[in-house]
Amino acid sequence: MVRSTAIAAAVAALALQADAAGLYPKSSKVLQVTTADYDRLIAKSNYTSIVEFYAPWCGHCKNLQPAYEKAAKSLEGIAKVAAVNCDDELNKPLCSKMGVQGFPTLKIVRPGKKAGKPTVEDYNGPREAKGIVEIVKDKVPNNVKRMTDAKLDEWLEENKDSAKAILFSEKGAISATLRTLAIDFAGLVPIAQIKKTESGAVDKYGITKFPALVLLKARSDEPLKYDGPMEKAGMVDFLSQVAAPNPDCPPAKAKKDDKKKEKKDAKKESKFSKASASHKSSEASSAATSAADETLEEANKPTESPDANIKDEDSPEPVVIPEAKPTIPVIAEASELQASCLNEKSKTCILAILPKDESAEAATTALASLASIHKKYDDLKSNLFPFIGVPASNPVAASLLKELSLGGDDQVHLVATNGKRSWYKKYSGSTYGPTEVESWVDAIRMGDGKKEKLPGSLLSVVEKEVPQEKAAEQEPIKIEVEEIVETPEPAPVEEPEPAVPEHGEL
Repeated sequence: MVRSTAIAAAVAALALQADAAGLYPKSSKVLQVTTADYDRLIAKSNYTSIVEFYAPWCGHCKNLQPAYEKAAKSLEGIAKVAAVNCDDELNKPLCSKMGVQGFPTLKIVRPGKKAGKPTVEDYNGPREAKGIVEIVKDKVPNNVKRMTDAKLDEWLEENKDSAKAILFSEKGAISATLRTLAIDFAGLVPIAQIKKTESGAVDKYGITKFPALVLLKARSDEPLKYDGPMEKAGMVDFLSQVAAPNPDCPPAKAKKDDKKKEKKDAKKESKFSKASASHKSSEASSAATSAADETLEEANKPTESPDANIKDEDSPEPVVIPEAKPTIPVIAEASELQASCLNEKSKTCILAILPKDESAEAATTALASLASIHKKYDDLKSNLFPFIGVPASNPVAASLLKELSLGGDDQVHLVATNGKRSWYKKYSGSTYGPTEVESWVDAIRMGDGKKEKLPGSLLSVVEKEVPQEKAAEQEPIKIEVEEIVETPEPAPVEEPEPAVPEHGEL
């Protein structure tokens, strides 16, 4: 018995060590960040960063890992791809300070106008490498001057006392690589980009192939031409002959400063720590309940219950009030449903299209599951898109069954719709328990899985509202008109996403 207990303790210790190790190995391109070095490596960095706040036991964090690793390789030298293990006790103050309420949470951090005061915004884009790379590249600030023949001499004169660099390109857009190069040499080497069509500048510096990078030393008009590959590292070395690049972040400080900061943030840890522990316990008991943004639940403190066998004869019998079961709205009017979820401006909704027999087991189970899931998020004060029941008596129900090819009206159907982006997604499960349904809801929140085109015939046109003040000024005019049946405009067709360029492409 003693031996088995010791073995169990050893296994538990190993599990804790595995959690503490995090998802990303030391060899990973993903930068490991802690509470102690977040300010130095991210907040005070000259680079744009994307930071993932995760827990090693989180299923969706594990699913994201391969794409995040791939994005880190593509963005190397352009932006920082970082990760913070919120399950590590030392990092919990940082995760709390950053407002992390679910795993994985991703945030984009960009240098602000004031040093050490970055702009932080939530990342709500795709959870695949290509989407992450494109969005982060768009966030890299631009310090590159777009140059023309007409303005070239003026720019050269303004910067005559410093070295200058010019990229001659066939493209008009300034690449993320060149923008990052300008950040590395900000205040040291002004950088401009000239398009191939500016023949005056092209002839002046004898450019015959594109792209071409030239360096002009201070008070010199003789170009030094770069003959290496158009990659960040090579271009940095080329410009370094006139000036050393700016460091991307301040050097590490003494450990005393870090300890003071950790002590200052320690007060914020308690609430987050309890929430993380509760959620981790839930994950361990049922892996299928892991949410797209693994929602943290703070553990409820148990209260002492009175002894049921002790009765006060002088006191009246207590009135037992049954706890009200959570519900979701059921909309029977077509106009109300369209105004809520089926119009050109409506966002994501979950519709439960009910059979004629609403008392059927599948229907009652589906409604109960949706209600309990929404209540869970409401209790956590987390915004979640609406869940709505659609009875067979609602005229729109038959249209949804037909247009979306959902099946017969003798069973319940769950479908997510988004009128603004013109997509829908069916629930393909065969059972309607809370675990299965929540897993589907989580996939929608994460943007996972294939979506189908929502027919425009299901969407109503939203009329523009007249401001109250202006409406009051207008006199009512009575005009008799014949009824006009409006034909909805065709839904917009999404264009295919462009291929992701490699990090060195200009």
